[in-house]
Amino acid sequence: MSAGKFLIRWIVVFIVSNALGFVGHGFLLKSTYLALSKANPGIMRTEADSQAHFLWMLLAFAIQAAAIVWIYAKGNTGGAWLGQGIRFGVAIWAVSSAFMYLIYYDVQPWPGMVTARQMGWDFIALLLVGIVIAGLSKNDAAAARSKGVGA
Repeated sequence: MSAGKFLIRWIVVFIVSNALGFVGHGFLLKSTYLALSKANPGIMRTEADSQAHFLWMLLAFAIQAAAIVWIYAKGNTGGAWLGQGIRFGVAIWAVSSAFMYLIYYDVQPWPGMVTARQMGWDFIALLLVGIVIAGLSKNDAAAARSKGVGA
């Protein structure tokens, strides 16, 4: 994959991931988080404190987007892109969100339903991200074969 393709895909995945993160955690789960914070003061940052740390979230999304693009490129078999994207999304969810939220659930006093909602939303979001990166990459294997790369 050329540096230009990598950069474009990285930006697209970064934007899609951020948008889905906002929809899920900043909109759909917002009332859940507000109730949790009210019942357990200090369990989450205040809105102002969170905004002061927002660059860290952007860095996390940038790192994850780069990794998603890179890992997908290394594992793209050239099979049916939609199925490959769904499988990839599930795999990324398993090694990132499911792993992270279950660890958080163990070490922090998060209610199980909050953890389940977080994992559920991230499952949907990362499935969509997997489909997006697969769609962006669907012609890569054929292009590589026509150039004799990897043959």
